[in-house]
Amino acid sequence: MSFINRIKDLFTKGGVKLGMVKSLNLITDDDRVAIDQSEYDRIQLAKKYYRDDLPLVHYRNSYGNRRHRKMSTLNVTKLASKRLASIIFNEQCELSLEDAKLNKLLADIIDANHFNLQFEQHLETGIALGGLAARPYVDDQDNIRIAWANATQFYPLRTNTDNISECVFASRSTRVENKQNVYYTLLEFHQWDGPDTYIITNELYRSTENDVVGDQVSLDRIYPGMQKSIQFNGVIKKPLFAYFRTPGANNRDLDSPLGMGIVDNSKNIIDAINRTHDEFVHEIRMGKRRIAVPAEMLRPGNKFGSTANDDEIHPLMFDPDMDVYEQFYGDADNMSVTDLTSDIRTSSYKEAVDYFLREFEEQTGFSAGTFSFDGQSVKTATEVVSENSTTYQTRSSYLTQVELFLNQLVTAILEVASTPEFFSDNKARCQFDADKELNLSVHFDDGVFVDKDKQKSDELALVAAGIMPKKQYLIRNFGLSDEEASQWVQESLQEQPEYSTNAQEETHSPDDEDVGAE
Repeated sequence: MSFINRIKDLFTKGGVKLGMVKSLNLITDDDRVAIDQSEYDRIQLAKKYYRDDLPLVHYRNSYGNRRHRKMSTLNVTKLASKRLASIIFNEQCELSLEDAKLNKLLADIIDANHFNLQFEQHLETGIALGGLAARPYVDDQDNIRIAWANATQFYPLRTNTDNISECVFASRSTRVENKQNVYYTLLEFHQWDGPDTYIITNELYRSTENDVVGDQVSLDRIYPGMQKSIQFNGVIKKPLFAYFRTPGANNRDLDSPLGMGIVDNSKNIIDAINRTHDEFVHEIRMGKRRIAVPAEMLRPGNKFGSTANDDEIHPLMFDPDMDVYEQFYGDADNMSVTDLTSDIRTSSYKEAVDYFLREFEEQTGFSAGTFSFDGQSVKTATEVVSENSTTYQTRSSYLTQVELFLNQLVTAILEVASTPEFFSDNKARCQFDADKELNLSVHFDDGVFVDKDKQKSDELALVAAGIMPKKQYLIRNFGLSDEEASQWVQESLQEQPEYSTNAQEETHSPDDEDVGAE
């Protein structure tokens, strides 16, 4: 840390004591934030479950001493979130706009940001924690990028339960100053001042404690050149961010606009699954084969018996790598080799875990058998489709929220692209009116919910009936491009045999008579 920064820190500390410098313990302490801290305590707990950062298991051993071990979990929070994210949105999904120029611009931005891959990954955390946010920005090369924020980094300001029009993004960085960790928190406020004025405000806070936001300091500390405030008058019409929340009501805080994650209403079942699985793994570890033998059998180097010959030494009785034998003391003449291994309750634990997994499936909206095992044989695609109805309904609920999020994000991207002030050359990249209908089309890949074989046979019947064009059939069922499908159709026509129009006449003699004629 430079000498000037040390002087600034001294003045900052003095200013805090006098009330001249703003200081925050928590972000929710800011008067502009309209959410209670209990909502973020809930999200932090869900984050620990998602990260599999759970408390140690404490127990007493056979001697009564307190011991602890790391819990062996299944981490169904991560498993369920990943499964849902993959069937909701994946790399096969497509976004398109009716306007050709805007569609080309959007496609370039999506490709440059690897949006499909990034969104599926961030959607996974959003499902686990109850929400996620994203905002477009312009980098130093005048490229439009997308910044992501998980539920712990997004704080609504002015909201209702259906819409968030103002917010603050929180990002944290750590630096070492004077051999001490220092934590900087950048708060980016998005606010409206009336219907036509949009203001972005940046504030930086510094703290030497990990769980405290700290005292406000100058942005130049770690963000030289960053503006404290940017105001747009009559230019921005919609918020420059998008928020995704999980479907369903927030039953913890009915007035909160934040969504509920996987853990919030399934914590007890998740704990039961983890506890049962941990006990099963521990029982397997403790249930390894053990055989009791007299201690004399495991004492190489001792004299053998009571012979007077000091050169006669007790030979090794077992392989040096053998670890199943344990020595016990007692009367060697009356002791025998005894198997102490106890049976592992595999069936009981398996049934218990399957029972809790079925409850977890019910609570999280998955079809029965998604995570549990019913003992049946491998199912056909048609059976999977019919038995996944619950999962399909859950997916449909999520798709509604995903489409809303994508509409908000694309609108924000086009707002940024059409605003010259964001670019170094002061030139807009497109013309866009946010008040008009966006007309965004989102094509979701149905994945496992579509029986591909049945789709092919059904659509082949439509082709035979002359209802569906052959070209569309090839594109939909074989993944061909428009040109490739056209080429297939042309080649198939060329390979068809040619029939002579006079073939039927040449098979009859001119002298043949119609025997039915009178």
